[in-house]
Amino acid sequence: MPTVHGLEFSYSLYLLPPGRFPFRRWRWELWHGARMVAAGWRLSRADAGRALRLHAADHGHQLFGLPAPSRDSDLARGDLAPGTTERLMIGPITALLVPRALERPALSALSA
Repeated sequence: MPTVHGLEFSYSLYLLPPGRFPFRRWRWELWHGARMVAAGWRLSRADAGRALRLHAADHGHQLFGLPAPSRDSDLARGDLAPGTTERLMIGPITALLVPRALERPALSALSA
């Protein structure tokens, strides 16, 4: 039986350093392969995780020519801790959200 690798998005989610704004901001980036699909910032980590899920669902539906689900989806709610892998199931699309740092090969001490 053949093995099929499913749809996979990588993401970056990190706290921005303090700047001219007096509040904390979380930067999020969504990648599909080597192409950045979406990026932005939110005031809370949970909101940044929701934005990642919604944009991944939108892009996944667009890849298959399907109509995107409503943006008010309660399925996208919840916190996404940086560095965790998550299975995304919104509408008929299932995808993996994988931290971007896990895609890069680790540098060994011998290669330096």
